[in-house]
Amino acid sequence: QVQLVESGGGSVQAGGSLRLSCAVFGYTDSINCMGWFRQAPGKEREGVATIENHGSVTYSADSIEGRFTISLDNTKNTLVLQLNALKSEDTAMYYCAATATWPCTLGGSSYKYWGQGTQVTVSS
Repeated sequence: QVQLVESGGGSVQAGGSLRLSCAVFGYTDSINCMGWFRQAPGKEREGVATIENHGSVTYSADSIEGRFTISLDNTKNTLVLQLNALKSEDTAMYYCAATATWPCTLGGSSYKYWGQGTQVTVSS
């Protein structure tokens, strides 16, 4: 079993930055991919970025336009999403997720384990 706990969300003005963290607990040897997803009110869940658990390969959504960076600190069992140059349209609940499925994708249906989410609100 794997448990994920997000932190780091908050309110920021457009152009600002936030750093989201996801602490990973449990049997992490079973995990091949981890990712960040977001869901805004009235919109479908969107894959933001994903990373291989035992490698450096990452994938990001085109909508991010290179503003967000996903990274994994294996020594601390922590997944990080650095959000820069935030826009009002980035406002959403952000979730981290993990899966044994490989290769990594931005499709949420591939992910078995989910955190409770952390809110990011960007004001213009």
